[in-house]
Amino acid sequence: MRAVIQKVTKASVTVGGDIVGSINRGLCVLVGINRDDGQEDVEYIIRKILNTRLFASEEGKKWDKSVKDMNLQVLCVSQFTLFGYLKGNSLDFHVAMSPDKAKPFYEDFLAQMGKTYQQDKIEDGRFGAMMSVLIENDGPVTILLDSKKRD
Repeated sequence: MRAVIQKVTKASVTVGGDIVGSINRGLCVLVGINRDDGQEDVEYIIRKILNTRLFASEEGKKWDKSVKDMNLQVLCVSQFTLFGYLKGNSLDFHVAMSPDKAKPFYEDFLAQMGKTYQQDKIEDGRFGAMMSVLIENDGPVTILLDSKKRD
């Protein structure tokens, strides 16, 4: 799995003119699923999203608190293009999980994140849809995660 984590002051996802997911301060996470991903990849990505210290403490100490510590929101957006590779000037998505397998995998990822954190703090876009994603970066702070390249 890959995740692009962005610290935001607000973020939203619109599909066909309707807002389908929206948060205030927190994290907007673009999520890509590899064809070889499994449960350990899900657990790693969730752990990093929820526990990485990207926020300042109440005392102003930088990089001291996680989204979980601060009781903030997370907006997840499925993005298969995170596993797109350039082949000349064309994109190749052969390592991305197929949509028929990726959809239940992504839904399980969201459910597990809700159980690990708080379901009412988790928002998402619409799997497989063409979405308009509004991200108001805070910092900006952007972190790239790849479950196959762990620390």
